[in-house]
Amino acid sequence: MSDRFYFRQLLGGLDFALGDPVAEQMVNFAYAFGDRETGEALLVDPAYRPDELVDLVEGDGLRVVGVLATHYHADHVGGNLAAQHQVAGIAELLERLDVPIHVQADEAEWVMKRTGVGPDALLRHESGDRVGVGAFDVTLIHTPGHTPGSQCLLVEGRLISGDTLFLDGCGRTDLPGSDPEEMYRTLTQRLADVSDDTVLFPGHLYSADPSAPMGVVRRNNRALVPATSEQWLAMFAR
Repeated sequence: MSDRFYFRQLLGGLDFALGDPVAEQMVNFAYAFGDRETGEALLVDPAYRPDELVDLVEGDGLRVVGVLATHYHADHVGGNLAAQHQVAGIAELLERLDVPIHVQADEAEWVMKRTGVGPDALLRHESGDRVGVGAFDVTLIHTPGHTPGSQCLLVEGRLISGDTLFLDGCGRTDLPGSDPEEMYRTLTQRLADVSDDTVLFPGHLYSADPSAPMGVVRRNNRALVPATSEQWLAMFAR
């Protein structure tokens, strides 16, 4: 089945959105994965130039049948970024394709406010829901902390983590909708069952490597070192 599974990690400003100074600065990853046999694929966090991401998938012989949003921030789903830049995202993608946008239920209102998409465009999920693409399923894990409805995506031995967890560090907890206590519970409880051999694929290239096994991340990530919530909050609550 591994040859059948299609997976691409795409770096903004390099693999797509080339020449976009905001994409180059933000070093966002978008992802595409799916089933080569059925030709179906899902996009994850298609921001900056969503048309280019669709073109890349179609150039590989697959068609985009849905989008997964890890969280509502503009560098992941489009909208106004830092009150300075208008980033293209899911709203522009929906002008080209009529596909569902899969979000955690707690993130739906935030996504709509940030992007301007209507409620009918979103499919709301609970933690543990699965979304199928061809013969493969992706499990949606609700991981609040960075935002109320952040989600990580577990598929074929990979964890796509958005801004919940990086190879070193975790998402900020001082932004609208952030909650440091929820982030601590996410890191220590909600992601605890993810196996050490699962490979972490984050939402940004904030480390020398673009991915790493969870066992390595658990040994080296400073956000996973504190032994108690009090220690963690003292170090990371901002």
